[in-house]
Amino acid sequence: MSTAVIILIVVVVVVAAVALYMANRRQTEQKREDRRVIATEHREEAERNRLTAEKESAIAEEQAAAARRQAAEADQRANEAQTARLTADAHADHADEIDPDASADRDDNQDFDEHKEVLDGEREEPHAGERPPATEPEPVRREA
Repeated sequence: MSTAVIILIVVVVVVAAVALYMANRRQTEQKREDRRVIATEHREEAERNRLTAEKESAIAEEQAAAARRQAAEADQRANEAQTARLTADAHADHADEIDPDASADRDDNQDFDEHKEVLDGEREEPHAGERPPATEPEPVRREA
C-alpha cells in the first residue's frame, strides 16, 4: 500500500471518530435540554399546587375563624340570656316580697293545687257500672 492510501485511511478514521464524538455530544446535550424542560414543567406544577394548597389553607383558616367567632357570639348571647333570666327572677322574687297581696295569692294557689289533687284523685277511680277510660297500647319496642 502506498503512503497516500494509509494517510487517507487514517484521516477518514480520525474524521469518523470526530463525527461520532460530536454526534454523541449533541445527543447528550439534547438529553440535558429535555431534562431541563421536564424539570421546569415539574417546578411550575409544584408551584401551582403550592399556591392551591395555600389558598385552600387560607380558606380553611377563615372558616375556622368564622366558626370561632360565631361560637363566641353564641356563648355571649347565652350568658346575656342567663343574666336577663336571673335579673327577671330576682325582680319577680322582690316584687313578691314587697307585694302585700302576693302572700294571699300564694295561699289561694296552694288551696287550688290541693283542691285540684283531690279532684284528680276522684277522676282516677271508675264509678260503679262505668268502664275505665280506654288507653292506647304502648308501642312494642324492639331492641337492636
